[in-house]
Amino acid sequence: MKEFSNKSAIVTGATSGMGQDIAEGLAALNASVILSGRDHERGSALEARLQGRGHFVPGDIKDPAANKLLVDSARNHRGRLDYVVIAAGELGIGSITDLSIEDWDETIATNLNAVFYLLRYAIPLMLEEDGGSIVVIGSVASHHAFPNHPAYTASKGALPALVKQVARDYGPRIRINLVSPAQVMTPLLHNSVKAFPNPDQILEETAEKLPMQRIGIPGDITNTVIHLLSDGASWITGSDFVVDGGFLAT
Repeated sequence: MKEFSNKSAIVTGATSGMGQDIAEGLAALNASVILSGRDHERGSALEARLQGRGHFVPGDIKDPAANKLLVDSARNHRGRLDYVVIAAGELGIGSITDLSIEDWDETIATNLNAVFYLLRYAIPLMLEEDGGSIVVIGSVASHHAFPNHPAYTASKGALPALVKQVARDYGPRIRINLVSPAQVMTPLLHNSVKAFPNPDQILEETAEKLPMQRIGIPGDITNTVIHLLSDGASWITGSDFVVDGGFLAT
Protein backbone atom coordinates (compact mmCIF):
# COMPACT_ATOMS: atom_id res chain seq x y z
CA MET A 1 0.00 0.00 0.00
CA LYS A 2 2.16 2.84 -1.27
CA GLU A 3 -0.52 5.33 -0.28
CA PHE A 4 0.74 5.23 3.32
CA SER A 5 4.27 6.32 2.42
CA ASN A 6 5.15 9.76 3.77
CA LYS A 7 1.77 10.06 5.50
CA SER A 8 1.37 10.97 9.15
CA ALA A 9 -0.60 9.08 11.80
CA ILE A 10 -1.40 9.25 15.50
CA VAL A 11 -1.98 5.99 17.38
CA THR A 12 -3.06 6.04 21.02
CA GLY A 13 -2.57 3.03 23.27
CA ALA A 14 0.55 2.33 21.23
CA THR A 15 2.65 0.83 24.03
CA SER A 16 0.82 -2.51 24.20
CA GLY A 17 -1.76 -4.80 22.64
CA MET A 18 -3.76 -3.76 19.61
CA GLY A 19 -2.45 -0.19 19.59
CA GLN A 20 1.13 -1.37 19.41
CA ASP A 21 0.38 -3.81 16.60
CA ILE A 22 -1.48 -1.12 14.63
CA ALA A 23 1.40 1.33 15.07
CA GLU A 24 3.88 -1.28 13.87
CA GLY A 25 1.65 -2.10 10.91
CA LEU A 26 1.44 1.52 9.81
CA ALA A 27 5.19 2.04 10.23
CA ALA A 28 5.81 -1.08 8.11
CA LEU A 29 3.86 0.69 5.36
CA ASN A 30 6.23 3.69 5.72
CA ALA A 31 3.82 5.96 7.55
CA SER A 32 5.25 8.29 10.17
CA VAL A 33 3.55 7.44 13.46
CA ILE A 34 3.12 9.54 16.59
CA LEU A 35 3.01 6.96 19.37
CA SER A 36 0.91 7.74 22.44
CA GLY A 37 1.11 5.90 25.75
CA ARG A 38 1.81 6.19 29.45
CA ASP A 39 4.63 3.63 29.68
CA HIS A 40 7.85 5.53 28.97
CA GLU A 41 10.02 2.41 28.79
CA ARG A 42 7.80 0.54 26.34
CA GLY A 43 7.18 3.66 24.29
CA SER A 44 10.87 4.47 23.93
CA ALA A 45 11.63 0.84 23.01
CA LEU A 46 8.92 0.89 20.32
CA GLU A 47 10.23 4.18 18.95
CA ALA A 48 13.70 2.62 18.64
CA ARG A 49 12.33 -0.47 16.87
CA LEU A 50 10.51 1.62 14.30
CA GLN A 51 13.81 3.19 13.22
CA GLY A 52 12.74 6.73 12.50
CA ARG A 53 9.14 5.95 11.52
CA GLY A 54 7.84 6.41 15.06
CA HIS A 55 7.99 9.23 17.59
CA PHE A 56 6.88 8.50 21.15
CA VAL A 57 4.98 11.21 23.01
CA PRO A 58 4.29 10.11 26.59
CA GLY A 59 1.11 11.28 28.24
CA ASP A 60 -2.25 10.36 29.70
CA ILE A 61 -5.01 10.78 27.14
CA LYS A 62 -7.50 11.54 29.89
CA ASP A 63 -5.84 14.97 29.91
CA PRO A 64 -6.99 17.26 27.08
CA ALA A 65 -3.51 18.84 26.97
CA ALA A 66 -1.94 15.43 26.25
CA ASN A 67 -4.14 15.08 23.18
CA LYS A 68 -3.28 18.55 21.95
CA LEU A 69 0.40 17.67 22.36
CA LEU A 70 -0.04 14.65 20.09
CA VAL A 71 -1.52 16.80 17.35
CA ASP A 72 1.16 19.47 17.82
CA SER A 73 3.79 16.74 17.49
CA ALA A 74 2.27 15.56 14.21
CA ARG A 75 2.34 19.12 12.94
CA ASN A 76 5.93 19.66 14.05
CA HIS A 77 7.25 16.36 12.66
CA ARG A 78 5.33 16.09 9.39
CA GLY A 79 3.38 19.30 8.95
CA ARG A 80 0.22 17.30 8.40
CA LEU A 81 -2.01 14.58 9.83
CA ASP A 82 -3.61 11.93 7.65
CA TYR A 83 -4.68 9.14 10.00
CA VAL A 84 -5.82 8.81 13.60
CA VAL A 85 -6.29 5.51 15.42
CA ILE A 86 -7.69 5.71 18.96
CA ALA A 87 -6.87 2.40 20.62
CA ALA A 88 -6.29 3.20 24.31
CA GLY A 89 -8.75 1.60 26.71
CA GLU A 90 -9.66 1.14 30.37
CA LEU A 91 -11.79 -1.59 31.96
CA GLY A 92 -13.23 -0.33 35.24
CA ILE A 93 -14.18 -3.77 36.55
CA GLY A 94 -16.86 -4.03 39.22
CA SER A 95 -20.64 -4.14 39.45
CA ILE A 96 -22.56 -0.87 39.73
CA THR A 97 -22.75 -1.22 43.50
CA ASP A 98 -19.09 -2.20 43.90
CA LEU A 99 -17.40 0.08 41.38
CA SER A 100 -15.89 3.19 42.91
CA ILE A 101 -16.85 6.61 41.57
CA GLU A 102 -13.18 7.18 40.81
CA ASP A 103 -12.94 4.02 38.67
CA TRP A 104 -16.16 4.95 36.85
CA ASP A 105 -14.83 8.44 36.09
CA GLU A 106 -11.44 7.10 34.94
CA THR A 107 -13.02 4.55 32.60
CA ILE A 108 -15.38 7.08 31.02
CA ALA A 109 -12.53 9.59 30.73
CA THR A 110 -10.26 7.09 28.96
CA ASN A 111 -12.77 5.36 26.69
CA LEU A 112 -15.04 8.27 25.77
CA ASN A 113 -13.81 11.71 26.84
CA ALA A 114 -10.34 11.11 25.39
CA VAL A 115 -11.89 10.25 22.02
CA PHE A 116 -13.61 13.64 22.01
CA TYR A 117 -10.42 15.44 23.06
CA LEU A 118 -8.26 13.93 20.31
CA LEU A 119 -10.87 14.38 17.59
CA ARG A 120 -11.38 17.99 18.62
CA TYR A 121 -7.69 18.78 18.14
CA ALA A 122 -6.91 16.40 15.27
CA ILE A 123 -9.70 17.13 12.80
CA PRO A 124 -8.70 20.78 12.16
CA LEU A 125 -5.14 19.72 11.28
CA MET A 126 -6.43 16.96 8.99
CA LEU A 127 -8.64 19.47 7.20
CA GLU A 128 -5.70 21.78 6.51
CA GLU A 129 -4.49 19.30 3.88
CA ASP A 130 -6.43 16.53 2.16
CA GLY A 131 -8.64 15.41 5.02
CA GLY A 132 -8.04 11.88 6.24
CA SER A 133 -9.33 8.77 7.90
CA ILE A 134 -9.97 7.92 11.55
CA VAL A 135 -10.56 4.58 13.25
CA VAL A 136 -11.76 4.29 16.83
CA ILE A 137 -11.33 0.96 18.60
CA GLY A 138 -14.59 0.09 20.31
CA SER A 139 -15.76 -3.26 21.63
CA VAL A 140 -18.45 -5.88 21.23
CA ALA A 141 -19.37 -4.63 24.71
CA SER A 142 -21.46 -2.01 22.88
CA HIS A 143 -23.60 -4.93 21.64
CA HIS A 144 -23.31 -7.43 24.48
CA ALA A 145 -23.19 -7.16 28.28
CA PHE A 146 -20.36 -8.75 30.26
CA PRO A 147 -20.39 -9.51 33.98
CA ASN A 148 -19.13 -6.66 36.16
CA HIS A 149 -18.14 -4.28 33.31
CA PRO A 150 -20.70 -1.42 33.61
CA ALA A 151 -18.29 1.47 33.07
CA TYR A 152 -16.66 -0.31 30.14
CA THR A 153 -19.91 -1.21 28.41
CA ALA A 154 -21.35 2.27 28.96
CA SER A 155 -18.29 4.04 27.59
CA LYS A 156 -17.92 1.73 24.60
CA GLY A 157 -21.67 1.85 23.98
CA ALA A 158 -21.48 5.60 23.34
CA LEU A 159 -18.91 5.25 20.56
CA PRO A 160 -21.13 4.04 17.68
CA ALA A 161 -23.31 7.14 18.04
CA LEU A 162 -20.31 9.46 18.31
CA VAL A 163 -18.67 7.94 15.23
CA LYS A 164 -21.86 8.38 13.19
CA GLN A 165 -22.10 12.01 14.32
CA VAL A 166 -18.53 12.80 13.29
CA ALA A 167 -19.06 11.05 9.94
CA ARG A 168 -22.15 13.19 9.36
CA ASP A 169 -20.50 16.46 10.36
CA TYR A 170 -17.13 16.11 8.57
CA GLY A 171 -17.73 14.00 5.46
CA PRO A 172 -16.61 13.76 2.76
CA ARG A 173 -13.14 15.03 3.67
CA ILE A 174 -12.96 13.07 6.91
CA ARG A 175 -13.92 9.39 7.10
CA ILE A 176 -14.35 7.79 10.52
CA ASN A 177 -15.22 4.23 11.46
CA LEU A 178 -15.43 2.07 14.55
CA VAL A 179 -13.81 -1.35 14.92
CA SER A 180 -15.40 -3.44 17.67
CA PRO A 181 -13.31 -6.47 18.64
CA ALA A 182 -14.34 -9.33 20.86
CA GLN A 183 -11.75 -11.27 22.85
CA VAL A 184 -8.27 -10.47 21.53
CA MET A 185 -5.12 -11.79 23.20
CA THR A 186 -3.87 -8.60 24.86
CA PRO A 187 -3.04 -7.46 28.40
CA LEU A 188 -6.51 -5.86 28.54
CA LEU A 189 -8.17 -9.23 27.95
CA HIS A 190 -6.19 -10.87 30.73
CA ASN A 191 -7.23 -8.06 33.06
CA SER A 192 -10.85 -8.36 31.91
CA VAL A 193 -11.23 -12.04 32.72
CA LYS A 194 -10.13 -11.32 36.28
CA ALA A 195 -13.77 -10.33 36.74
CA PHE A 196 -14.46 -14.09 36.73
CA PRO A 197 -13.44 -16.52 39.49
CA ASN A 198 -11.85 -18.85 36.87
CA PRO A 199 -10.10 -16.62 34.28
CA ASP A 200 -7.98 -19.30 32.56
CA GLN A 201 -10.98 -21.57 32.15
CA ILE A 202 -13.04 -18.69 30.77
CA LEU A 203 -10.47 -18.07 28.02
CA GLU A 204 -10.42 -21.75 27.07
CA GLU A 205 -14.19 -22.01 27.01
CA THR A 206 -14.53 -18.79 25.01
CA ALA A 207 -12.18 -20.06 22.30
CA GLU A 208 -14.09 -23.34 22.09
CA LYS A 209 -17.45 -21.58 21.75
CA LEU A 210 -16.42 -19.17 19.00
CA PRO A 211 -17.23 -20.24 15.44
CA MET A 212 -13.60 -19.50 14.52
CA GLN A 213 -12.43 -21.70 17.42
CA ARG A 214 -9.75 -19.31 18.67
CA ILE A 215 -9.20 -16.11 20.58
CA GLY A 216 -8.28 -13.21 18.33
CA ILE A 217 -4.77 -11.85 17.91
CA PRO A 218 -3.85 -8.15 17.49
CA GLY A 219 -3.10 -8.70 13.81
CA ASP A 220 -6.75 -9.57 13.19
CA ILE A 221 -7.65 -6.05 14.27
CA THR A 222 -4.70 -4.35 12.55
CA ASN A 223 -5.70 -5.80 9.19
CA THR A 224 -9.19 -4.33 9.50
CA VAL A 225 -7.92 -0.96 10.72
CA ILE A 226 -5.45 -0.57 7.88
CA HIS A 227 -8.12 -1.42 5.32
CA LEU A 228 -10.47 1.18 6.78
CA LEU A 229 -7.74 3.82 6.74
CA SER A 230 -6.86 3.03 3.14
CA ASP A 231 -8.34 4.33 -0.10
CA GLY A 232 -9.82 0.87 -0.58
CA ALA A 233 -12.44 1.89 1.98
CA SER A 234 -13.13 5.27 0.38
CA TRP A 235 -16.94 4.85 0.51
CA ILE A 236 -17.05 3.59 4.09
CA THR A 237 -17.73 5.99 6.95
CA GLY A 238 -19.81 6.06 10.12
CA SER A 239 -19.80 2.27 10.32
CA ASP A 240 -19.16 -0.19 13.14
CA PHE A 241 -17.08 -3.18 12.08
CA VAL A 242 -17.43 -6.09 14.49
CA VAL A 243 -14.31 -8.27 14.40
CA ASP A 244 -15.19 -11.02 16.85
CA GLY A 245 -14.50 -14.50 15.49
CA GLY A 246 -18.27 -14.96 15.41
CA PHE A 247 -18.79 -14.10 19.10
CA LEU A 248 -22.08 -12.26 18.54
CA ALA A 249 -23.38 -15.24 16.56
CA THR A 250 -23.12 -17.53 19.58
